[in-house]
Amino acid sequence: MSTDQDEGRAGPSAGNGGTAIVLVHGAWLGAWAWKRVLAPLRAAGHRVFPVTLSGVGERAHQPQDGIRLQTHIDDVKAVIECEELTEVLLVGHSYSGMVITGVADQMPERIARLVYLDAVVPEPGESWSSRHTPETQAQRRALIAEFGHLPVTEPHGMGLKPADFDWMMRCQRPQPGGVYDSPLSFDKAAWLARPRTFIDCNRPALLTIAAARERARAQPGWELFEIPTGHQVMVSAPEALTERLLMLADRQRAGG
Repeated sequence: MSTDQDEGRAGPSAGNGGTAIVLVHGAWLGAWAWKRVLAPLRAAGHRVFPVTLSGVGERAHQPQDGIRLQTHIDDVKAVIECEELTEVLLVGHSYSGMVITGVADQMPERIARLVYLDAVVPEPGESWSSRHTPETQAQRRALIAEFGHLPVTEPHGMGLKPADFDWMMRCQRPQPGGVYDSPLSFDKAAWLARPRTFIDCNRPALLTIAAARERARAQPGWELFEIPTGHQVMVSAPEALTERLLMLADRQRAGG
């Protein structure tokens, strides 16, 4: 039986110049969350690699005590290195805006464009928690102190159909607590010089992404798109997301 990564390596895009697309999920999720966008991206001739970060998804059995932000950065770097990918279109959803920023900083020669999918946009020295409200910080730190992780949250207020809500509740897993306050150091000047896209999913808008939306509109160099759906866009609006990713991947393949 083939895996997602087997299909990404040996599917219709192999050898034909398709863009390498690496998809990094947000908190509590896994590679499973990208299920609805994989086939159309691959059918268009692109190589697609959904990553599951340590401690969640099918890797939820791993001990979580030592998992930090750098662990998740290393997860993505390992896929890029082992699959020998270059000119990567690197997509990070939600929390993984932190992850893709670190990946691009640590292997800059491999990354062509960063795509922040309703994702955290950090400043150097910040952590995932930095721009959350004091109330959210206190609540999450209390949960981590009690359980050692962030328990699964119900994706209410995200515009999901009941069946999709049930799917997410079945498949989500607790988020490793050690990533919440892990700071990220990176070269901001080099990052600002990179091609960057922010995809804003704001109907309804998730409060914890508010700071990222503001930064993407205030900082120079951003390409900005909106998809009128909730935060879990790969579940609630996969066709619209696929259209945007195909546009970016096709443009990159054409050298634009």
